[in-house]
Amino acid sequence: MPVVVVESPAKAKTINKYLGNDFTVLASYGHVRDLPPKDGSVDPDHGFEMLWEVASDSKKHVKAIADALKDDQTLILATDPDREGEAISWHLEETLRKRKAIKAGTEVSRVVFNAITKSAVTEAMKNPRKVDEDLVEAYLARRALDYLVGFNLSPVLWRKLPGAKSAGRVQSVCLRLIVEREMEIEAFRAREYWSVKALLSTPRGQEYEARLTTLAGKKLDRYDIENSTQAEMAVQAITSRDLSVKSVEAKPASRNPSAPFMTSTLQQEASRKFGMGARQTMSTAQRLYEAGYITYMRTDGIDMAPEAVHAARDAIKDRYGAEYVPSSPRMYKNKAKNAQEAHECIRPTEMTLAPDELKVSDADQRKLYDLIWKRTLASQMEAARMERTTVDVSSADGQVELRATGQVVLFDGFLKIYEEGRDDATTDDDDKRLPQITQGEKADKKTITPEQHFTQPPPRYTEATLVKKMEELGIGRPSTYASIVTTIQDRGYVRKDKNRLIPEDKGRLVTIFLINYFRKYVGYDFTAELEGELDDITSGDREWKDVLDKFWRDFKAHIDETAELRISEVLDKIDEVLAPHLYPPTEDGSDPRVCPNCGNGRLSMRTARSGGAFIGCSNYPDCRYTRPFGPPDAEAEASAIPPEGKLLGEDEGDEIRVFKGRFGPYVQRGPATKEQPKPPRQSVPKQWPPEELTLEQAVRLLVLPRLIGQHPEDGVNVWSNIGRYGPYIKHAESTSDRGGTNANLDEIEEVWTVGMNRAVQLLAEKVASRGGRGRAAAPVRELGEHPEAGGPVAIYKGKYGPYVKWDKINATIPDTIEPEQLSMEQAVELIAERAAKAGKKAPAKKKAAAKKTTTKKTATKKTAAKKPAAKTKAAEADED
Repeated sequence: MPVVVVESPAKAKTINKYLGNDFTVLASYGHVRDLPPKDGSVDPDHGFEMLWEVASDSKKHVKAIADALKDDQTLILATDPDREGEAISWHLEETLRKRKAIKAGTEVSRVVFNAITKSAVTEAMKNPRKVDEDLVEAYLARRALDYLVGFNLSPVLWRKLPGAKSAGRVQSVCLRLIVEREMEIEAFRAREYWSVKALLSTPRGQEYEARLTTLAGKKLDRYDIENSTQAEMAVQAITSRDLSVKSVEAKPASRNPSAPFMTSTLQQEASRKFGMGARQTMSTAQRLYEAGYITYMRTDGIDMAPEAVHAARDAIKDRYGAEYVPSSPRMYKNKAKNAQEAHECIRPTEMTLAPDELKVSDADQRKLYDLIWKRTLASQMEAARMERTTVDVSSADGQVELRATGQVVLFDGFLKIYEEGRDDATTDDDDKRLPQITQGEKADKKTITPEQHFTQPPPRYTEATLVKKMEELGIGRPSTYASIVTTIQDRGYVRKDKNRLIPEDKGRLVTIFLINYFRKYVGYDFTAELEGELDDITSGDREWKDVLDKFWRDFKAHIDETAELRISEVLDKIDEVLAPHLYPPTEDGSDPRVCPNCGNGRLSMRTARSGGAFIGCSNYPDCRYTRPFGPPDAEAEASAIPPEGKLLGEDEGDEIRVFKGRFGPYVQRGPATKEQPKPPRQSVPKQWPPEELTLEQAVRLLVLPRLIGQHPEDGVNVWSNIGRYGPYIKHAESTSDRGGTNANLDEIEEVWTVGMNRAVQLLAEKVASRGGRGRAAAPVRELGEHPEAGGPVAIYKGKYGPYVKWDKINATIPDTIEPEQLSMEQAVELIAERAAKAGKKAPAKKKAAAKKTTTKKTATKKTAAKKPAAKTKAAEADED
């Protein structure tokens, strides 16, 4: 029986169902080999020779395929229809030839399909071909480039910039976008302006709102009304005049639907509508693809197969009526820079399969399929037809004029099922409905309201808007967007807060360093041009080694130039470049670099071992003034805790101060003296901002630890206190005892209120939960036996959230998955991912009780999941 190889076990299972028992379908579990993570794996001096190594986890999968080829000398490589898929097939064929599993008589072919449906798979089997060498060479060029950048630039960062982790070819450019946007925001100065709106009424009593557009006969620009005084004068000008309708103009308008999804637009819309990150979106889409519900999800094409267009038009007619089907099919062309359009758009494989008929239980999959289905059908529907109305209201002397706008939807068209989301809120009034208004009629004034506004800084990027910007610039490719955005967060260069991407200090420093010493290589145009050259390799228009050689000559020279740089020199340069940002001019014209604490030291940028940056005084350690990295914050400076502590007030004759210590903020009663070198102190809880701490709160803290009383069973003291991990109770003679039993409290307030009965109960529960050494906690939910290697798989409640456990492997359950809805398939993927990260090996499979009897059983066993399908491709962990 021919041996068919795909990447993932889920895909193998679906394809095996279509091909039947005449084929053996196995999974490679992604790439079977890669460049070893050590220097010398790519040798530029010998034609960019690359040393490949079969991963330890992949050896058993390669062996399974080799064993299957002993029974049949036909190998069909059916990996994904893109560059990465082609590379997986090439790696597998090369690996099997090295171990002599492919012999002289072995027939090797490559098949591709854009959707995992029976018709697509069987049709692909009728049209085999060889592995595409151009696609493979394009992969080799990208892989070599990413390796050379990573293994040559990252060490420069480690040596010259404390705390930096690594730098990637495209990741660094992506990071630059985020850092430069943040600096724009920080440099932004808001400008005040005012607008005036009036609530008007028709002679029939119907109300509508209009905004002032002309004052004193002059058409107003945005900033013409600068302050409240001018705004009040504008209000008086309207109030003192009678108004009538000068003109009513109604114009027809239409809105066309958006194109069907490609990778980037799917990620953007899933982020807007569901708050899903790029990686989560792609992982969910991958499962839909492998189940045969949608077409391939890594594409920058928006074209749709003719048969799919006709199926969509038929589905629209059946569900919504013939009036929603345009006279001719809609055709779309990609406007993104460097779009390849090698594949179809992302669409349902069966247009008649509505979301409510989808046979999946996972909520994310259902939501994403619903989005894809609606967008696809909407893309082939009639335009929405509207009537936009503009009403101008004026005074008789023409000194004052107001305008009202609105629209009426005459035919909803594609809006019946779908409307594209927006990245940021707008204040557009065009969607408002207007009452019947006639030219020449009187406009009665109900209320006139001045409104204060301030210009807003550019918004921080979301994952959606960042992907959109990268796509516009031609940076990265569909297969790498998710991994790029995820990696810069994993490395601590960027954090996500309320779906917005904010650069950390180390991310800023890396970006400024690269802009100053490797400007060319983080340039937007250069990166886009290089992407274009790599795409030329795909089409056979360039030689891959020529592209590498051209890049390496210049890049190596830049690397060598930085060898003699000293850390102090690098930091001074960054400090100089950022000076306008870090030390903006002061209002009184004084030197912004003079230390505000000691008055004679100079401020400069410093870095900590952790990679964080801060502004410190040159007189350290005599002067310990510091402030956060970035421009000075007047409010923060006023509330900041000085080195000598911030005085909160007095209690019982003692000064109470709050300090910032080495291990965090703390409060102290009285000064340190020879007689009392360590006065009473107590840490400030993390939930209480030290800058906002009150005298009352400090005094409460200083009574801790609090003696609750003696334990009724043994007479030993029971205390309540606040420690490193939060509020707790302790059963010991004193709080300094290292022994005893500790139990956590839920709330900080309980430290001062918890009584003996509650304390005894919590201590007893803690002892019971430990249950003696080796006793395990009870699972929250049991999922059953591991489908591959056996052994129970169960969900437990942990200190840091729910997790799934199998054998000795504990895998955290993501926030995006409800523990009650976790399936065995998802659990197996999480366990495999955790095992791979920790470098652990799963126990060997249970020996079968009987010998293999059918090829179908063999295929089923060999396709069981140990590694998540969504993460099997090198594209998901690309050094891009």
